[in-house]
Amino acid sequence: MTAAHSLEHAADRSRRAPANRPTALVVEDAEEFVRISARILEREGFEVHIAKSGERAIDIARVHDYDLLLLDVALPGMDGFEVVRQLRTFSDAYVLIVTAHDTEVEKVIGFRLGADDYVTKPYSPAELAARIGAVRRRPRAPRASEVRTACGIVLDVAAREVSIGGHPLPLTRIEFDLLRALAGAPRRVFARRELLEDVWGHAHGDLRVVDVHIGNLRRKLRKAPGAPDPIVTVRGIGYRLESGD
Repeated sequence: MTAAHSLEHAADRSRRAPANRPTALVVEDAEEFVRISARILEREGFEVHIAKSGERAIDIARVHDYDLLLLDVALPGMDGFEVVRQLRTFSDAYVLIVTAHDTEVEKVIGFRLGADDYVTKPYSPAELAARIGAVRRRPRAPRASEVRTACGIVLDVAAREVSIGGHPLPLTRIEFDLLRALAGAPRRVFARRELLEDVWGHAHGDLRVVDVHIGNLRRKLRKAPGAPDPIVTVRGIGYRLESGD
């Protein structure tokens, strides 16, 4: 019997895993991929729970503060895109989208909704392990008192908080890490591949994921009080952050 817990068992648990052991939720209805995914995640040190529908995934994610979701797009009932949309209203867990279609449309939709990375079926254990490893390497240990400011934006790196004019600006983990990277050297141009390596932990993925998340970040900045728009596109290269107020 696998060490992965069923969703029903996980939903009834009253305790979390030990603080030093991350937890993952596999949202998948195909038994073969459930087994493969659970085995790889356990090998990577995760406690694994299973959900076989989007509705059940949202229910259990509200109870357990998961570190990572491995989420199939094609689910019975609520699809994976809707799961991401609802999840992002209350959780900043990393989300790896699993899709059977290696199409730009599905990837862009997933990224716009807040997914962090994707893997295409059929995937190899080595590929999935590599993408999980890249996600886990993504957070950078901040210096305790590091606060960055640019164009009225205040970025508290240690607290992972952003405010504009004293008003908090909620960002996803990816959006925060992109802003942190750009604010680390205002006026410097960051190549998209450089941002991919810094934020996602690998330099060989689809560069369009950077563009999509930069676009999400820009929309949130424009809606904030004072409507700052400090991110500049440098055509053919990448992005930079203005330094002035």
